[in-house]
Amino acid sequence: TKMKMIFAIVRPKNVYEVNNALAEAGFAASSKWTVTGRGRQQGIQVGEVVYEEMTKNLLMIAADDEDKNEIIDIIMDAAQTGETGNSGDGKIFVLPIEESYTISSQSKDD
Repeated sequence: TKMKMIFAIVRPKNVYEVNNALAEAGFAASSKWTVTGRGRQQGIQVGEVVYEEMTKNLLMIAADDEDKNEIIDIIMDAAQTGETGNSGDGKIFVLPIEESYTISSQSKDD
């Protein structure tokens, strides 16, 4: 089975909604990290203070090719803020998975 690795960078306040929406659709497996960085908005200014890096959550989801578009749609719907979205809502990257292995059985996955 061809697989994709989906990396989704989302606002911390939305990560619970994203994970719940994925689980409800049958995609419960993901890994999560807290990351800092900046996108196109290059940080944010609040009064006199400029925050160049913002805290986000990075989700990593291994998906079968046929599930990729559904997972992306779920993430985009759950992570978007407001009716039309806002700068800083996040980004999704999709990469091919060349191989995967299961450690417990010491076998290559099909």
